[in-house]
Amino acid sequence: MTSVVFPGQGSQYVGMSKDFYDNFSVSKETLHEIEDYTKIDLKNIIFNNEGDKLDITKFTQISIFASSLMIFKTLQNEINLNNNSIDVMMGHSLGEYTALACSNKLTLRDASLILKKRGELMNSAAPPNKTGMAALIGKDSNYIQKILDDNNINLQIANDNSPIQVVVSGEINEINKNKDLFLDNKILKYIILNVSSAFHSKFMLDAQNELSYEIDNLKFHSNKINLISNYDGEISNNTLKIKSSLKKQMANKVNWTKSVKKLEEIGQTKIIEIGPNRVLSGLMKRISKNFDIKSIDKILDLKSYEF
Repeated sequence: MTSVVFPGQGSQYVGMSKDFYDNFSVSKETLHEIEDYTKIDLKNIIFNNEGDKLDITKFTQISIFASSLMIFKTLQNEINLNNNSIDVMMGHSLGEYTALACSNKLTLRDASLILKKRGELMNSAAPPNKTGMAALIGKDSNYIQKILDDNNINLQIANDNSPIQVVVSGEINEINKNKDLFLDNKILKYIILNVSSAFHSKFMLDAQNELSYEIDNLKFHSNKINLISNYDGEISNNTLKIKSSLKKQMANKVNWTKSVKKLEEIGQTKIIEIGPNRVLSGLMKRISKNFDIKSIDKILDLKSYEF
């Protein structure tokens, strides 16, 4: 059996999934359908970076979602990737919404509209240039948390991405002033990220509360595919639990390392990463050596794979 994973913000690039759009009618139809729901000119944003919008959060998230859906629908309709052969789906942050759409636990319309709203809320959650994020390379989340606690640093772990990559969120001043402290404590690299706000932190609480009302009004559908939650790294096929965890996702840590270890724990070995770039496959290989991971980003990736 197979597990499918979907990328999050930061994986975007200009022209992602264009080869699928140009060569498969189902890919083109999928993008146009998402455009119709969201009233956003995604084609020009994704393929041409019209107005430099691709890196603006309220457009980035729905663009990555659309790019991933274009590939997934092509695999379903042209390459015979069957949902009946998929045990588990999960995604990194916004990728969890992609997983919900591709697993048919949310309709494409509902997933598109809620993700559009999520991007808008996260984009405006904090005043510009006041909060941000930094990636720390070289140590695991427990090590990073001890540095934060021991030095009374007012930052939160936002993403536990792998045993050697952790992302922190907080006020820009706090991020900037503690760079040398982290490097002095055996952190190999400290990279300040080009993001609009402190995602997956307390600065997202108001936005999370607003989005939770929207999530409450969504109809979640039951089926055989399990989902692993960003919020707690637990696997579930209970739509009430999936909804509850999703409501807590925005202002809390992305437990990616724990989620991947859950995949390993339940015996999943065949993994397909669907979406732009190959960010997740790189992270997953650092978490476990027990996966056979295939990344589908371009049409050329299809040639050497069997589904």
